[in-house]
Amino acid sequence: MKELQSLNDTNLVLAFQNGNLKALDVLIERYKDKLYSSIYFLVKDEWIADDIYQDTFIRIIDTLRFHRYNEQGKFLPWAARIAHNLCIDFFRKQKRKPPIVTSDQGEVRDIFDAIDSQVDNAEQKMMQQQSFGLMYQMLDLLPNDQREVIVLRHFADLSFKEIAVMTNCSINTALGRMRYGLINLRKIMTENSVVL
Repeated sequence: MKELQSLNDTNLVLAFQNGNLKALDVLIERYKDKLYSSIYFLVKDEWIADDIYQDTFIRIIDTLRFHRYNEQGKFLPWAARIAHNLCIDFFRKQKRKPPIVTSDQGEVRDIFDAIDSQVDNAEQKMMQQQSFGLMYQMLDLLPNDQREVIVLRHFADLSFKEIAVMTNCSINTALGRMRYGLINLRKIMTENSVVL
């Protein structure tokens, strides 16, 4: 298993396609948090996110098993695109538009850096949960296109080029949505005296 963990995504895919089921376990473990987070921030419901997350990996497994995967070296963006499309399908069924979020690496500070992901004790864990709760509420106040880009950039860790392809817009548009989304989040935080 340790030697599998040192393999890149392409080699893990090939190993799985050649019958090594442990290679799939490594891929799932490698990207489960990023994929689940991006799904959850789009649908905002734990149960729905769980279902879409499972459906995502069922589609991934089926595609790999039947040798239809051809995204050499781009496993995460490909998997995130599957998850994103499943979220859109869910919203179409619900007759609602999916929220989309982005982030900017320019002058605007990424407010997600303020939330520490390492928790040492119960008090810190509770404070972190409250911070994430506030973040969810503030993200809900953003326009859908800004929210989508922030989620895809920060939580799915996609590049702006990948986000642009996924959301059917130019890279500059994705960057602009991220910038305005972070500016709007800062305004919301200031107006509500929120400190993370």
